[in-house]
Amino acid sequence: MYLEVKAMKKSYGENESYIEVLKGITTGLEHGKMCVIQGASGSGKSTFLNCIGGLDSLDSGSIKVDGKEIARLKQEELSDYRRDNLGFIFQFYNLVPNLTVKENIQVCEYLSEHPLNMDELLETLGLIEHQNKFPSQLSGGQQQRCAIARALIKNPKLLLCDEPTGALDSKTSKDILILLEEINCKYGTTMLIVTHNNSIKNMVHKVIIIKDGQISREYENETRIPAAELEDL
Repeated sequence: MYLEVKAMKKSYGENESYIEVLKGITTGLEHGKMCVIQGASGSGKSTFLNCIGGLDSLDSGSIKVDGKEIARLKQEELSDYRRDNLGFIFQFYNLVPNLTVKENIQVCEYLSEHPLNMDELLETLGLIEHQNKFPSQLSGGQQQRCAIARALIKNPKLLLCDEPTGALDSKTSKDILILLEEINCKYGTTMLIVTHNNSIKNMVHKVIIIKDGQISREYENETRIPAAELEDL
C-alpha cells in the first residue's frame, strides 16, 4: 500500500471553540491510483488532504507514504517530504504574477534532483505557445494548466488536488480532468482529488466519502469511464 492512514484524528481550538474535525480515519491507496474524496463543506476532507500533505499536524494516528511515517516529522523533515514527494494543485492558482508561465514552473523545477523534461511537460499541457506569457495574459484554464505543470515538474509521486476544477467552467473542467487522467497514465502519479463535483468520482479508481469527520463509505470503482465522457461537470 503506497498511502496508509490509520486512526487519523485532528481538532482545532480549545474550550468553547474546540472542534474535532477528523475522528479516527483509516484508509489506504495503492501506488498509481486516482482517488476522489467527497463530502459536504466542513466534513473534514480538506483537513484530511492537508494532513497527508504535511500542512497540518495530527492529534493522533499514523500516516505512512511509501512506507515512511510522516505524522511525527519535524518541520525541516516535513519540508523535505513535501519537496521530494508531493505536488499540490489548488482551486486558486497561486501563480507569481510577475513571472512568465515557464518561470513559474521553473520555481519548482529547481527544487527537484530529477525533474521532468520542461519542453515535454509544456507540450503535454498545451502550454508551448503560452510559455512566455504572464498569468494576467492567460485564461482561467490556462492558469490552472500552468499550476498543474508547476506541481508536476518536480516529478512527484503523490499529487494532492483540492478542488482543482472549482473555479472553472464545465468545458475547461473537462479539459483539466482529461489532463490529470493523461498524467496519471503517463507518469504513474498517485492522485488524491478533493471535490464537490459528483461526476469526477466516475473517472477514478477509488472513492472516499467523508461525513462529519469519518469515512461514511469507500469503494473501488469497477466501472470507470474516461474523463472525456464525464457529464454534468
